[in-house]
Amino acid sequence: MVPLKRRKLSDTGMCGSNSSAGTEPTRFPQVVLFLLERKMGASRRAFLSQLARRKGFQVEQMFSGNVTHVVCENVSGDDGRLWLGSQGGGRPSPHLLDVSWFTESMRAGRPVEVLDRHQLQERPSGEPELEEFSVASYACQRRTSLENHNSSLTDALSLLAENAELNDEEGRGVAFRRAAALLKALPSAVLGVSQLRGLPCLGEHSLRVIKEILETGTSSEVESTRASERFKALKALTGIFGVGAKTADRWIREGIHDLQQLRASGQVLNRAQRAGLQHYADINQPVTRAEADAIQAVVEKAVSSVLRGAQIVLAGGFRRGKLSGHDVDFLITHPEEGREVGLMPKVVSWLEAQGFLLYQKTTRNSYLESIDGPGRPPSNMDRFERCFSIFKLPVAAESSQRAWRAVRLDLVVSPISQFAFALLGWTGSKLFERELRRWAGHERGMSLSSHALYDNKQGVYLRAASEEEIFTHLGLEFIPPSERNA
Repeated sequence: MVPLKRRKLSDTGMCGSNSSAGTEPTRFPQVVLFLLERKMGASRRAFLSQLARRKGFQVEQMFSGNVTHVVCENVSGDDGRLWLGSQGGGRPSPHLLDVSWFTESMRAGRPVEVLDRHQLQERPSGEPELEEFSVASYACQRRTSLENHNSSLTDALSLLAENAELNDEEGRGVAFRRAAALLKALPSAVLGVSQLRGLPCLGEHSLRVIKEILETGTSSEVESTRASERFKALKALTGIFGVGAKTADRWIREGIHDLQQLRASGQVLNRAQRAGLQHYADINQPVTRAEADAIQAVVEKAVSSVLRGAQIVLAGGFRRGKLSGHDVDFLITHPEEGREVGLMPKVVSWLEAQGFLLYQKTTRNSYLESIDGPGRPPSNMDRFERCFSIFKLPVAAESSQRAWRAVRLDLVVSPISQFAFALLGWTGSKLFERELRRWAGHERGMSLSSHALYDNKQGVYLRAASEEEIFTHLGLEFIPPSERNA
């Protein structure tokens, strides 16, 4: 958020010098733009100003008598004229225009004709003024608790995101996820689309879905997607542990749409998929916090029995305060660098000997900083020593039910030198982590992974012993796990 004093100065034009770095020569000397920061926001104003200069427009940072076109966003005609009047008289009045004129001009590459629809609109008499929201562009700049005032909107967008991801449309999926994340961060319920004008991360498609839900209570696209046979089949098949979207798509093309058809098809399944199919009902049942705590007690006993002094932390959604999840993740380390080497096989052997593992696959640590260099920002797939497993959790038997249930469990061992990065990466949410990596690359010229943070400009690794230090390196305000629920 822009401090109030700075915002007042910006609104009256006191925003600093007019930078021409990276601009094209002025192509339209008869047009001088001024972008009003009020309700537009400082970061968006800076972005639009830079865009206009690249297109050859002259943009003034300070309002003056030279300005011919004032571009506003989310400002009514009355408010615009009131602001213009506060700048003093004695000069020709410039056009007071909605940002739509600016957008059309940028698209055309020249100043378009000013039409009535470009003029600032008056608010209809008697219509209440809705609260206007202001949020930061990146999810890692926003605090997002578990309290969601717009669940009907975010659930709809999340379903569309899931459908896009299941159909290998990652870009569309990310767009819907970012839109849902923004709505989750709002302090109150959205009552009208006008409240969302000018906010980042909301594309035309998302806004169209939001508008329909606000007006009718539902989205035809969402309901159509939910009812589609392909979506239901993809959901069912990818619900099998070890089955991804590509495998599910291949099975669907072969006429397999559900578990019964899969069992009857004679498909050759790998070991993970066989275990996933066998324990399908349990794995697709939410895991409660109490069950996660019970598993933690067992894992802590296993770890302490094979390595004294080792530390274990419950990660994932439970660390962010969620009361249920689809699996349980634990990070394990030791205060002495190197003592963690060889720990995982011993822990897994202990759990197997005690009858706690229904399935497990362990991978070795394949990350070597001296050889691999910084982690690649587009992917956060780390290469720690890990065990993906299905845990046999004892439960109180009721009537004829068995005395245990299957739960997805991931164990990750990290060297203490990388533990802060591993903890940050394995806490989530997935979109929060994606936005952290995007911020690191786009805004700071750095590469962030669950192993390290690398300054690409200086060519050095930035060490950190805590999550707080990582946020400091990134130039971000520290956000605790409970507010990373983007």
